[in-house]
Amino acid sequence: MTDPIIDIILEDPGKDDLRAIVATLDAYNEAHSGMVDQPGFAVLIRDPETKAAIGGLYATDGYGWAFIRYLAIPENLRGQGLGQRLIAEAEKIARDRGYIGLWLDTFEFQARPFYEKLGFEVFGQLEGGPGAIPRYFLKKRF
Repeated sequence: MTDPIIDIILEDPGKDDLRAIVATLDAYNEAHSGMVDQPGFAVLIRDPETKAAIGGLYATDGYGWAFIRYLAIPENLRGQGLGQRLIAEAEKIARDRGYIGLWLDTFEFQARPFYEKLGFEVFGQLEGGPGAIPRYFLKKRF
């Protein structure tokens, strides 16, 4: 067998390349953990007139935990309890799927106090410095 080719891509890879990486990792993880990724889920905020998504929450499977990858609320809708509602719906979905909790990460300038108010606790952090913003990892175990 000839040696494989190493191809460096300095921008986002194409969808087919990314699928190949994920498929290889999924096959390995399933063989060694006995767990299969469940599909991700979203809780959307929609414009009442156009019905277009204008924000919301997106979470993915995290091998027994739901990982909240994105949570975004338009500036003009903040302070109305939408964030709490999104987290509550995500928690319900996660419990229904049998997850043991939720986890996420947030930057220093984002929403750490909001998550802590909802019962999340910091379990790790990446320090800041020149060119790096502190990042916090939080979890909420059921």
